[in-house]
Amino acid sequence: MTKEEDKKLCVLPGISLFCRLMPKASLQSQLDAYVQQYNQPEFIAADPIVVPHAFTQKQDVEIAGLFAAIFAWGQRTTIIAKSRELMERMDNRPHEFVLHHSENDLRALTGFQHRTFNDTDLLYLLAFLQAHYQEHNSLEAAFLPPSTAFVSMEQCLMHFHEQVFCFDWAPQRTRKHIATPARHSACKRLNMYLRWMVRKDGAGVDFGLWNRLPTSGLIMPLDVHVQRVARKLGLLQREQADWQAAIELTNALRAFDAHDPVKYDFALFGMGLEVRRGALWT
Repeated sequence: MTKEEDKKLCVLPGISLFCRLMPKASLQSQLDAYVQQYNQPEFIAADPIVVPHAFTQKQDVEIAGLFAAIFAWGQRTTIIAKSRELMERMDNRPHEFVLHHSENDLRALTGFQHRTFNDTDLLYLLAFLQAHYQEHNSLEAAFLPPSTAFVSMEQCLMHFHEQVFCFDWAPQRTRKHIATPARHSACKRLNMYLRWMVRKDGAGVDFGLWNRLPTSGLIMPLDVHVQRVARKLGLLQREQADWQAAIELTNALRAFDAHDPVKYDFALFGMGLEVRRGALWT
């Protein structure tokens, strides 16, 4: 969002008063309508989720989705292009590549870069993924310790971070690309990835491949655009875009749907998009 767009959102006549006076049921109805509008397959092509949608095998979807989520900052067209470039360098068989790549195969990855993510980060994450998939059939296992029931998404994300960086030779620079609530991060990209993998609603957007992590436990992917819209709607008071803010917003949305609060990611994204187009609250 540009400064001019943000200014427009902040000074919309009467919006703050409107949101304070809007009955809870009316706000939920409005949000549900936006979920219905934007939780549709036609929006996939312009979203990073289009990258894992190119695959059908579960593990391919997991790996392609993980990298698309990790790359998800900046222009969406660039995110998609760089994610597809990586998949092409992996012969569009990411799971096969992860498990059975040779040293010569790894040379094909030399020079890959997206913003601050480079081939050092890539090669380390491939080493982690190879070790993981040699022991497990799904990446979901990296979010939950064996024989441990789900407690909270905060614990799952912290466990995932620990699993990714379990090797003592992990590059320090790579840690910034895998967020954790332990550093108070909102973990926007990983929460988005978890939405893709966990949610099951039959709409054809999210995959719903994982069963051990509950939809009800998912946390809203909180970026600056979602945060601004949520604050205008009275769903969020905290100013910092951190883990505490992500929890606050998710809890507010649980009042509308305790089973599936993150479905409103579609609504807040859609409302933010319409604000930027000048089609909402004008």
